[in-house]
Amino acid sequence: MATQDSTRPGGVSFETDEETRLILDSLDEFIEQEVEPLESELGETWSNPRLRHEDDGRLVGEVVDAMETIRRKSADAGFYAMNLPEDVGGEGVSNVTWYRAKKHVASHGMGLTEFVLAGPEGPKPLLLQAEGEQVEEYLKPAIRGEKSTAFAQTEPGVGSDSPSMQTSAERDGDEWIINGQKQWITNAPYADFVQVFARTTPQEDAGRYGGITCFIVEDDEYELGSMNNAVGMQGLQAELVFDDVRVPEDRVLGQVDAAFYNAMDFLSLGRLELGAEAIGYAENLIETGVEYATDREAFGRPIGKFQGISHKLAKGRAKTYAADAAGLKLAWQMDRGDQAIEESSILKWFATNAFWEVADDVVQVHGGNGLSEDNPFMDHLHVARILRIVEGTDEIQLNTIAKQLGVS
Repeated sequence: MATQDSTRPGGVSFETDEETRLILDSLDEFIEQEVEPLESELGETWSNPRLRHEDDGRLVGEVVDAMETIRRKSADAGFYAMNLPEDVGGEGVSNVTWYRAKKHVASHGMGLTEFVLAGPEGPKPLLLQAEGEQVEEYLKPAIRGEKSTAFAQTEPGVGSDSPSMQTSAERDGDEWIINGQKQWITNAPYADFVQVFARTTPQEDAGRYGGITCFIVEDDEYELGSMNNAVGMQGLQAELVFDDVRVPEDRVLGQVDAAFYNAMDFLSLGRLELGAEAIGYAENLIETGVEYATDREAFGRPIGKFQGISHKLAKGRAKTYAADAAGLKLAWQMDRGDQAIEESSILKWFATNAFWEVADDVVQVHGGNGLSEDNPFMDHLHVARILRIVEGTDEIQLNTIAKQLGVS
């Protein structure tokens, strides 16, 4: 397992250890040899959003196949879910190494690289609650990239207030009957199974955060509703409908009535991952902006010589530099076993807002070219906007920080 050098002052090192450096170099090779050729092979089917999607918004079969191919090959190479324990097929790398890898892959820009390391479609620590046949049927295939999943918690009328979910499950002998609706569920159109959160005991009896259970439901047991084509996530999200869906007792993931607490235990990891991706994308944009500002001339000199341009890029660099330091500290704290509630909210809020501001500024640096479909900048801006909502909105993060300060 990759660890930080405890001989340095305070036990913290910003140096990339040799093991992590080898992983990052290997990821570069993997992207060059496996991902980029697939993107080239897909051609306009990948690069043109109009050709990438079916009429209903779903991704076309060739793109879905490419995503699955990358996921499986990455798992074979030991990358895909390398942050999970070795005894279930992961590599057991540290949170610091996982953070660096997530950021590094994102720094290659947007594309099929998004599926090199496990995201919402992949195994998360909550799935480590799997027991018995669940391990071989769901956990290990997800780690090997052979099956994909989805985390079904959000509902049409319930966003940040997830404990107030209306989806319910009632016990009937040795089965549970699930009824309800989920919305904005990433990877729902393509998942082999979903992890569904449902209320199993009323709030008045179990408390606000109690009484919620997670169930494993297979893709032929629920109805796929309308596509939720959110900006930046076109073709990736959909509505799920559960109408008297029966699942056996052995599909309960973890303990009955304790799923919300289990999910909260891993909240910091989700925010660490999103922060890493936001920073990596922002670094990629700044690199692109610097190259353009150096080459593009106006009024007899490179536009980067004008402060109105150079200051945008300089501020972007300062923001991503600070966000990266916050990300490394959070990952280090998580490796120490700290809960890091405040720090994870700080990173999520600061990194995603930095990405949003950088994306907007780099569009501005490119002028009219920044608005062209032939360039990737608007895609970045769309994703930057959605990252300020998923895994807890800006407002939720600031509420959490304020609460930790004792002023909320």
